[in-house]
Amino acid sequence: MDIYQQLLRDEGIRLKPYQDTVGKWTIGVGRNLSDKGISEEEARVLLEDDVEEVSRGLLKALPWYTDLNEARQGVLENMAFNLGLAGLLAFHNTLTLMEKGDFDGAATAMLASRWATQVKDRAERLADQLRSGEWK
Repeated sequence: MDIYQQLLRDEGIRLKPYQDTVGKWTIGVGRNLSDKGISEEEARVLLEDDVEEVSRGLLKALPWYTDLNEARQGVLENMAFNLGLAGLLAFHNTLTLMEKGDFDGAATAMLASRWATQVKDRAERLADQLRSGEWK
């Protein structure tokens, strides 16, 4: 036995946040999120993992996604990250227009959504990125 095995036994491993016996938000093997949180490096590792998961989902759900340039792929990745894949897939008109290469029309449709009114500047930047094909 070593300290890792001992802590795994004593703390257990929980992959979703929970409140411990004194009400502190905790995750993993006893990581106190309430007091300690996570480091910037840990946040970036989580981000990389989440972006990879989003990309895999897009490849499966929208095979034409690979035909887009990187900046336009980024629009879909950003939206899927924010909305979840299922939420993005509800943008039927926007996605149909994107698949056809009508990026102006797709951007206009995207901006007509309730999501765009909720995220405002983000939606404007992504619509501009979709139209231009350049990172914004």
